[in-house]
Amino acid sequence: MAKNSDHAWLIRIASWKPGQARSIGCFQGQGAAMNSNDQLQANVIAELKWDPTVHADNIEVTAKDGVVTLNGSVPMFAEKQAAEMAVQRVAGVKAIAEELEVNVTGAHKRSDEEIAHSIVESLKWHVWIPGYVQAIVENGWVTLNGEVTWGFQRHSAEEVVRYQAGVKGVSNHITLKSLVKSADVKELIEQALKRNAIIDSDQVTVTTKGGMVTLGGSVRSWDQRREAYSAAWKAPGVTGVENNLVVSY
Repeated sequence: MAKNSDHAWLIRIASWKPGQARSIGCFQGQGAAMNSNDQLQANVIAELKWDPTVHADNIEVTAKDGVVTLNGSVPMFAEKQAAEMAVQRVAGVKAIAEELEVNVTGAHKRSDEEIAHSIVESLKWHVWIPGYVQAIVENGWVTLNGEVTWGFQRHSAEEVVRYQAGVKGVSNHITLKSLVKSADVKELIEQALKRNAIIDSDQVTVTTKGGMVTLGGSVRSWDQRREAYSAAWKAPGVTGVENNLVVSY
């Protein structure tokens, strides 16, 4: 392991950096079932408190016209995703602006060197992650670089790092090799969506350009949206997936 700077450690392994405030997904609601701003806010707060993996007391929730904004702090990076998923479970949410900061304290606080060593140990034992990926740790942020063959390898590296103590965020710059023709990728994904009992594939469109895949159309739930996204990543040769699916209530 070579030291990259006073605060960065270069490692021959894999890992993932969160972006700034971001909007997650697009949704449409119909009829009188849509919640008022106050009711939606109350429902989101209740769901965050219901989830034992989320410290809801430090999260401020606002809601306007179906758009939910999360402000405040969480003690670990993994909790940011847990909070997002909790909000996604609430009916009436059209989009999420996630502006949570990771404020690592107590037993979870570690130096970059400690985080780096922990990442090395965790990833070298993972059977799906190649050993020729680079990770840089700087001030608690982990950046992944390298090239792999499958999307699940890229995702697995990211997930391993997400749950490391002391990590404030992950930026996954791992690229994928494109092994098949664009037309073949499109057909394979469409077949997979039709086989899937969870997804209403008639409402989903698939377009491809090289290894890049774009999903369009509509689905009936967050779960269907995630399932379609996951199915697209499983196709050989896929190097990226843009999920433009709209959830219609």
